[in-house]
Amino acid sequence: MPLIAMRDIKFSFGGPLLLRGIDFQINPAERVCLLGRNGSGKSTFLRLLRGELDVDGGEITRQPQLRISMLNQSVPQNIKGKVFDVVAEGLGKIWESLAEYHRLAHENADGQDNEANARLLRLHNELDKSDSWKKMNVVETAISQVSVNAEAEFSELSAGLKRRVLLARALAAEPDILILDEPTNHLDIESIRWIEDFLLRCGKTLLFVTHDRKFLKKLSTRIIEIDRGRLFNWDCSYEDYLKRKAENFAAEQKHKKQFDKKLAEEERWIRKGIQARRTRNEWRIKALGKMRQIRSQRRNIDGLMRIEVNKAERSGELVAKFEGVSFAYDNKESEPIIRDFDATILRGDRIGVIGPNGIGKTTLLKLLLGELTATSGKSKLGTNVQCAYFDQLHGQLDVKKSLMENIGEGYDTVTINGRKKQVTAYLMDFMFEPDKIKSPVFNLSGGERNRLQLAKMFTHPSNVLVLDEPTNDLDIETLELLEEMLIEYPGTVLVVSHDRAFLNNIVTSTFVMEGQGQVKEFAGGYDDWLIQRKDVEEVREEKSAKKKPSRLKTPKSVKLTYNQKRELEKLPCVIEKLEKQIASLHKKMAEPAFYKQNGEIIAETNTNLDELESELANAYSRWEELASIEEL
Repeated sequence: MPLIAMRDIKFSFGGPLLLRGIDFQINPAERVCLLGRNGSGKSTFLRLLRGELDVDGGEITRQPQLRISMLNQSVPQNIKGKVFDVVAEGLGKIWESLAEYHRLAHENADGQDNEANARLLRLHNELDKSDSWKKMNVVETAISQVSVNAEAEFSELSAGLKRRVLLARALAAEPDILILDEPTNHLDIESIRWIEDFLLRCGKTLLFVTHDRKFLKKLSTRIIEIDRGRLFNWDCSYEDYLKRKAENFAAEQKHKKQFDKKLAEEERWIRKGIQARRTRNEWRIKALGKMRQIRSQRRNIDGLMRIEVNKAERSGELVAKFEGVSFAYDNKESEPIIRDFDATILRGDRIGVIGPNGIGKTTLLKLLLGELTATSGKSKLGTNVQCAYFDQLHGQLDVKKSLMENIGEGYDTVTINGRKKQVTAYLMDFMFEPDKIKSPVFNLSGGERNRLQLAKMFTHPSNVLVLDEPTNDLDIETLELLEEMLIEYPGTVLVVSHDRAFLNNIVTSTFVMEGQGQVKEFAGGYDDWLIQRKDVEEVREEKSAKKKPSRLKTPKSVKLTYNQKRELEKLPCVIEKLEKQIASLHKKMAEPAFYKQNGEIIAETNTNLDELESELANAYSRWEELASIEEL
């Protein structure tokens, strides 16, 4: 028997129907994923389920004493108190007694305070009578499961840890249905994997919204989707959902084409003049009016974002190089966040950065950008590097200004790859409706702010994109479009993300922050790192008594010859000379007068630049080859 059922639900906020003809039910132990574009009505649907909104039509039935808990995607700003207090709030009326008992027991651990002892005894008896000790265990278990200190102040926790505490609070209520709205937002990958495993084990009935495709694939037993006000049920895997949806889309497009052709024929007929036959053709005129109404109400289902990046001239072959770089915010007095970091970033690299929350991923990005100076070690940015930066905190947006003011910066147009475009049209490419364009940014949802941040970033010419958690709050369709753009981007990409599928699809290597300042590089994306990490751990666990394969012994023949040593010593000077020549040509080509010269001179300069950059690439390749032999 369904825990909750909706039949022919209609709902609006006083205007056109936002949801119509909704039929839905959820059964015990189901794990249902709710999909839909940003603004499609997912949050409204969840509020209707919880009884926070009244329907305009239809019926919702719930099992008696049905308990529903929800983890919202945003963290409330007004929550105060210790972690135990916050989690215990999920229990309802008894939480105050439990929280006070926990606080007094912790403060009076030595039993020396007689007044506290007396109060503890009264609370103990009170909790005994109400059989509430099981609830205390529920709270303590929930806290231990999310691995947070029960005595920590909630307000002092990171965003990721706060979400884990709120999940514990939702679980402490022992709900029949647990609703999760973007539960992976702001969590690091290890926390996401923990949540996945926990939710699979706990046996709870789940209804969740997510843009994390790995989370969706692992957890969901069924997919539902809100599309143009209607709810569609996809009782299949995510891969089959994509296939079946594409087939439905193709059929709908074919029907639209036939409808538009018929409408055009009827419009031509009406224009020919039918006054003499008005009475006999009244039915046809009414049918045309109905067709016009259907056409005017039809929403554009293929209206995806149209992303175009403002590309700068390409950078030099070397984008950045780091040798033994360490960084601490209090210089050498505190423990380094980054320790002995070595990396060479070349043009065209797409690098992911992963690690636990608070470990220093954003700090590493700022070091790579040159916004922070290393405490020790050598760092070098390449020639003609132009960065565009996506800040997960949206610090580049002025929330008091309108969308148009944020993008136009005082102008009505933006210039993208040499072409001027109206700011209004540019924002519509990012799926902002005209009536929103003059609204202040603080009215936007999280997903809309992310889209606006992307729109602003892409107006600036760049050959290096640096993105700090760009996937938060984006719907899956927008996320996949962003992936396609990054894959085709001709420059260099550095991205911090907790989205494992996103990393798998776009990056060519991964910087993994492992704690104690250690940053290690692995080839490939997230799944590739898991495989390599497993291999590394297996190697570490091998007993030293085992005989090592002879192929691992370094034969004498791989040692550098005298000439190779001389070549290796000279290569840094060769590379520096080539980089200076390339920088000189870039500077020359940046002058307006350069392009007023004879076409042959311009072509010759471009050829010289290509040859120098090819030489530089070969020099770097040779340097790495010889250096790797020297290390053996």
